[in-house]
This record gives sequence, C-alpha cells and structure tokens, in this order.
Amino acid sequence: MKTLLKLEELAMFFASIYALHYLQVSWWWYLIVFVGPDISMIGYLAGNKVGAACYNLFHHKGIAIAILMTGIFLSNWNLEVIGLVLFGHSSLDRFAGYGLKYNQGFKFTSLGKIGKEE
Repeated sequence: MKTLLKLEELAMFFASIYALHYLQVSWWWYLIVFVGPDISMIGYLAGNKVGAACYNLFHHKGIAIAILMTGIFLSNWNLEVIGLVLFGHSSLDRFAGYGLKYNQGFKFTSLGKIGKEE
C-alpha cells in the first residue's frame, strides 16, 4: 500500500507540473516548486510548536487547493500559480516521505518518524 500511495503522490506532483506548463509559467516557478515552501522551516527557530504550524501552513494540500480555487474563481493567475506550487511541493514531499509535522519536533510527521531509529 505504501508504494501505491507514493505513486499517487508522484502523479499529483506531475499533474501540478503539467498545470504550470499549461499556464505557461516562467521557468523559475519550477524551482520554487522544489524549494520555495520549505522556507517555512524558519518557524522552527521559534520552537517546535510554531515551526510545525508554519510548516503545515505551507504544506497542507487543502490550503493549496483553496488558494488555487480562489485564483480560478477570481481569475487571478498569481493565486492559481501559488496554489499549484504549494500543491506540487506538498505532493513531492509526501512522495519523499515527509508528512505534516507534529508539535514534538521536525522529524515527527503524519507519515511516521523521519530518520533512523537510534
């Protein structure tokens, strides 16, 4: 099942990349898909609880879809692209095994603990 879920996330990532291509975005938006939302990890400088909240805000697919749909509804190209970037990045993270964060620390995620057990 884990492999099937990873393949589903990979498909969603490629769908977001295709949608960005369809919207004819500049090449640098693709770089933002890979690293942009991870700037939210700066929140961990204020502690685990703030860090998890910041990270989850930028990596929650529901928020990404809400931004995308708002952009479509308002005919706002920028919001559409931002929604797609957030969605694509979140899908890629899930494919790599990074889920939404718990307040205990960065390595405690909805997909399990990140890293090797000590």
